[in-house]
Amino acid sequence: MSDAAVKEKTGKTWKEWFAILDKAGARKLSHQEIVKYLHTKQGVGPWWQQMMTVTYEEARGLRERYQKPAGYQISVSRTVKVPVAKLYKAFAGEKARKAWLAENGLVVRTARTGKSMRVTWSDGKSSLEIAFLPKGDGKSQVVVQHSKLADAKASAKMKKFWDKHSIGCAKRSRNEKFGVRWQALRDTALDTNQNERL
Repeated sequence: MSDAAVKEKTGKTWKEWFAILDKAGARKLSHQEIVKYLHTKQGVGPWWQQMMTVTYEEARGLRERYQKPAGYQISVSRTVKVPVAKLYKAFAGEKARKAWLAENGLVVRTARTGKSMRVTWSDGKSSLEIAFLPKGDGKSQVVVQHSKLADAKASAKMKKFWDKHSIGCAKRSRNEKFGVRWQALRDTALDTNQNERL
């Protein structure tokens, strides 16, 4: 998150917040203690307490990139010009999913039709939480959170896996960047109505 965004929402830049936390001895505090300090001494709201604490810990080498309390986690999101019901089906249907994501051994643990899915990844250890959000005008957004990854190296590998084909691989209309993996997902979602176009 940019300095401008942080200053707009909190009144201070990252550098200023880091200086405040350094002065408070945050390098020697636990994650929970930093959150508590931001809440009780600085009046920071819940979402920003976590954002500031994680960003501070990463900046000061107290936490590796993608590291969360329960392991390592990455996320990616894309907005696709298809209705949310079709986007959901492209993920939920095994045959449809394999048309754009050739990954064997995925296990769908829970699914709320058109809203979300929890999936065990093919390694049998890490997990996907997938959310589907309507965005209006026939568009929808998918957010994939890949968690319980072993370490920073595994996280970087999966971040690249999800981003590699989804950022900068192919330019679409209006100068949008839309990768081939995500284009294949869109095409799969549209397969039920061949008259629809991006």
